[in-house]
Amino acid sequence: MVLDAGSEVESRAVRPLIHKLERFGPLAEPERDLLTRLAAEASLFAPRTDLAHEGEIPNCLFVFLEGMACRYKVRSSGARQILAYLVPGDFCDVDVGLLTRRDHAISTLSSCRVARIELDTLQDLLVNQPSLIRAMRRATLVDDATAREWLVNVGSRSAIERIAHLFLELLLRLRAIGLTRGDSYDLPVSQLDLAETTGLSTVHVNRTLQDLKRQGLIELRSRLLTIRNVPRLVTLSGFNPRYLSLETVGLP
Repeated sequence: MVLDAGSEVESRAVRPLIHKLERFGPLAEPERDLLTRLAAEASLFAPRTDLAHEGEIPNCLFVFLEGMACRYKVRSSGARQILAYLVPGDFCDVDVGLLTRRDHAISTLSSCRVARIELDTLQDLLVNQPSLIRAMRRATLVDDATAREWLVNVGSRSAIERIAHLFLELLLRLRAIGLTRGDSYDLPVSQLDLAETTGLSTVHVNRTLQDLKRQGLIELRSRLLTIRNVPRLVTLSGFNPRYLSLETVGLP
């Protein structure tokens, strides 16, 4: 497919993906062109739309270009646990073709622009674009490290530390792809989403957010989060960004 040179939407949408992958090595022009064509074929999805269900046979790799999504699991009781947030430039999963069934579901949290790489196309990339696949696999290692950090978050941090740590992580991840304004970014999640992410009740999340606001550490208005004092929030949460492999994106 030939991309229309005037298609600014697709060109803009692919930038976070290119920025993310180039952290792990330079991309050749054919690889950048391929990713741009991928963005041109992306679809828009409404908030709270399931893209994949637990237990289904995987048939593609999802690439997120705009918006925020999540991975999650649901217990037999109906309780949901959010396992990861997916932001522009993220994808899941490069080795999806090795799975017989998905072990978790994927859903949008906000409106999202999402591209699909079918399994036969992915197999072709494995053969003909090994440097691109190598960068994607290195990005997956960062996703694995982030999952381990989330496990620590739920298992051994206090409520205020959990939420503060999450807010700082998102600040760095979004800053790395140019989606922050100073120390502010869009946070299209509800207090229920935060509860299902941090293993807290919605009441506890609300109290913790109010505590962070009272201390002058954050401001949250109309789904726009502003971190008012990054150094204090870092100290409070014990945040160490090493697991994100974002050495060039520092904190004050």
